[in-house]
This record gives sequence, structure tokens and C-alpha cells, in this order.
Amino acid sequence: MAWTTQDRLKPYASKRTGPCITPAMRKEIEEKYFPRYPWKQACMLPLFHMVMHEYGYIPPEAIGEAAALLEVTPAQVSDAVTFYEEFRFDPSGAYVVNVCRSIACELGGHEQILAKIKDVFGIDPNEMTDDNKITLFEVECIGCCEFAPAALVNGKRHGPLTPEGFVKTLAELPATPVDTDHDADLATGS
Repeated sequence: MAWTTQDRLKPYASKRTGPCITPAMRKEIEEKYFPRYPWKQACMLPLFHMVMHEYGYIPPEAIGEAAALLEVTPAQVSDAVTFYEEFRFDPSGAYVVNVCRSIACELGGHEQILAKIKDVFGIDPNEMTDDNKITLFEVECIGCCEFAPAALVNGKRHGPLTPEGFVKTLAELPATPVDTDHDADLATGS
């Protein structure tokens, strides 16, 4: 019997033609944030919030570009960015659903919310629906304990939730998100 080997360690090959950190992002960081902080690396989180808002995730190329802009090593950038669970490194669906798992939401039944989402959409946390519409995450406190159990859908707060009501809300989402104000009134999804 012969053993067949496969080379599975293929280096990442970028498909991008331009920089991830756009000239507009660079300008805003340099003009608005650099003057506010004693060290350039202190601007890392605002920079990656811009990148997340632009692409919905952190493309791998952004790590090196940020390191050059902030005058730190790529390892320092990677260490900082991977610390925060809100930063994602893979493309996500049109709707990012963050179900809170903090103590108030746990006591309010967040597990039933997740179970109902799995029953209806067939996804667990950190998975995306086959149609690329919804990506589900289970996250720490979102600051809506008085509305527990609560969730964010593309940054918009929902709660208090019931399993049936929230799944109905998700099912009725249009195919393409409408850009809305994240500080809008709390949607109940119950």
C-alpha cells in the first residue's frame, strides 16, 4: 500500500487589487485620531472599526497595512485585534446576529433563542446560513440587560426576545439590509 500525500499548507493568496485601508480611512486616522493619542498604536481600535464597517470583516491584508500605518509589528496588530470577539476574520452574511449570553440573558433564556434559530435556520453560533443571509454569534454583554434576553442584528438592539418572535423577525428580514441608525428604538422581536 502506498501513501499519498497532499500539500495542504498553501500560502494565503490575496485576491484584492487595492489596499484594505482606503485613502479615506488613512486620512481620517491621520487627521482625527493621531493628534488625540500619544502613540499611533492607540488608534488601532478606531481603525479596525472602520475596516469592519467597510468590509464586514477584517481581511488578512489589513493586518500588515495597519502595522505599517501605526508603526508596530504585524504580530502586535494581530494580538490586539484577535483579543476582541466583535472583530471577525471571515466574511459574514448580510445580517450579523449577536445573541447575548451574559448572566441576565442566560437567566432570561438565551439558550432557547439559540435553539430556535438552529431549528429554523440550521445554524449554530459562528455559522452562516447557506444563502449567506444570516451569520450567528453568541457574544458577551451587549449592555441591554433590562431587555434580556437581547440580541443585536447588524448593530440594532432587539429585546426582550421570545424564541418564536425573534425567529419571525429574522425570517422577515429583506434580502439586502437597509442602512439604519444603530441608535434607533429597541425592537422587541417578541
